[in-house]
Formats: sequence, structure tokens, C-alpha cells
Amino acid sequence: MSITIIDKDADTAVLPERIRRFPFPFSADSYRYSANVEPATKTVTTEAGEWGARLLDIDEHYLQELAERDGVLTRDPSRMQVLPHMRPAVWDTISTLLSAMAEEYPDTMSFHREGNACRWRNALQNLDVEFTIGDDSSLPMGPLRFLGSQIQDDIILLDVREDTMWLDAGLVTFAADWSFGFDVGMNFLEIHGPVPRLKEEQIITRAHQFLLRLQPGEQYRRTNWTMTIDRRLDTSTETYPEWGPDRGTIAADPALPDRLHLRVEVQHLIRLPHSGAMLFLVRTHLLPLSDIARVPAWREKFGRVLAELPEDMADYKGISRFRKAASDWLLAG
Repeated sequence: MSITIIDKDADTAVLPERIRRFPFPFSADSYRYSANVEPATKTVTTEAGEWGARLLDIDEHYLQELAERDGVLTRDPSRMQVLPHMRPAVWDTISTLLSAMAEEYPDTMSFHREGNACRWRNALQNLDVEFTIGDDSSLPMGPLRFLGSQIQDDIILLDVREDTMWLDAGLVTFAADWSFGFDVGMNFLEIHGPVPRLKEEQIITRAHQFLLRLQPGEQYRRTNWTMTIDRRLDTSTETYPEWGPDRGTIAADPALPDRLHLRVEVQHLIRLPHSGAMLFLVRTHLLPLSDIARVPAWREKFGRVLAELPEDMADYKGISRFRKAASDWLLAG
């Protein structure tokens, strides 16, 4: 396996944008589950640059990822589901997010609303469309799929009833080793039941209570991470036969530094202002180890996190068979 020598005094100003804006999730040499919730749109400074100033992040992969999403939905329409009572929440999501995008990207996007009549322009797609809030037929492909064609985030909507939250709608094409179709209709605690340590340490219970206390319009975020082989966004359980076998061979692959990616999800948690539903946006970022190693502090932290991670957590993340090879390569830099 080749080893890349990294200059510890490398100038991060010359790093490409994909590295400078990457949401590197580790602040220490070890990792344990936590709620790690903070207010949305708060800029986070890293050793390479910064991220987080916007609710919706648009990057160099924008058109490519939206085309990939369209392909996934064409092959497997079950990746988008809306239970009938969630239609108002979908429209609430559209008006909330298109307005936010227009505010954050005024040079390329605009959103105007008068009553229920709306006009959305997206210069990145050469798109100019008029639609009516509440009228599903006024948008091509229907409202949720249309929204999924405008943002890179996966969209999850939870209804709040019986003092809990229920996953009753969403569009999820880039799941990290889970199945949206399987989880639809389940409540928040059931969905997170398989995650090791969450129940014993009461992390999920505290997170559940925090979310239920959110007021309409409040926005927070958190990060989560795992690892993915190759730049593959769709690692859902439905497609496991396509990517699962690579987990058993990547450790011995000389191309490991370029093929193995740190996968970070920036998850926004928003209590929608009109419907009261809970919106989870999941934006997935991928960066290969070869790019991680260009930032000396990242190389060392991530290498130590992988080496120290408890085995039950490594098993759940699906990285047990290659995490030592990854850690060894990073720490040898």
C-alpha cells in the first residue's frame, strides 16, 4: 500500500473548495454518540476552512447529485412516500425551503408568493415555474419529488402526535445503510432502537424530548458520520448487493486512500411553521482519505478516532473489516 507524505505546515489556503468547505466532524481523538445539536446556520471554522453558514448547501456536485437522485427514484419509486395526512407538511416544507434558498442564493434563485400563487426561478437549472400551494397537480412530478429536484438533501417528515414523532413522509435516495421504505410509519424511538449505546446512555430519549419541545420555525442541526467505499451516495439496504461486498476487500486494495471516503451527514432539524411537523434534512458529504490526509490535523484525528472506536460502534457503522487499514494509513502519513 502506498503512503503519501504530508507536510504538517501545508498552507490550507491552496486546498480545493471540496476540502475547505467539508464538515469535518471530529474535535477530539475519540468519538462517542451524542446529540451534538447546535443552532442552524452557525459558521463552523475548521483547520481547512469553514462550513455551515447556510441552511441549504449547494456545491460543485449540485447537478450531478440531482441527476443521480432522479435515477434512483426512477428505478425505485418507493424511496419517496407520503401518507395522506402529511400533504400539508409537504407544502409547508416547500414554502419554507424555497424561500430559504432564494434568500441564501439571490444571484441564482428567487421565490415570490402572493397568497397561494408562487413563482420559483432557479438559474442553475434554467427553470422558471409557477405553482399553487396545496395543488399537487400544479408542480411537475408532484410537490415532494419537485422539491427533491431542487435540493441535494434527503427529506424526512415526521408527524407529531401522541407525544411522539412518526416517520410518515419523505424522499430518501442517499440513505447510509438503512431503508426508508422499511421505516415509514415507525416512531422515532423505534427507528433508533438498533443503534448501540443510545438506549443505555439515554441519548435518544433526551434527543426525542428536545425535538418535541421545538417551537414552530426553530431550526437546529447535528452531524453524523460513517465511511463509504467509492463516491457512492446510495448505500441503502435495498442496494446492499451492489456495495456490500467491497467492505471485505477494500482493506487490501492499494487504492484504499482514494476509494475509501469519510461520509458526513449534516442533519437539519426544523419545526415547520404552519403544519407543526418535524422536518429532517440530511445532506451527505463524501471526502476520500487522500483528501483528508491533506489536512494534517484531520489526518491525525480521524486516524486516532478509527483506532480507538469501540467494536460495537464500528460493527454498527459497518467499518470493522477495514478501519484498521484506514487508521494505519492515516497515522503513517
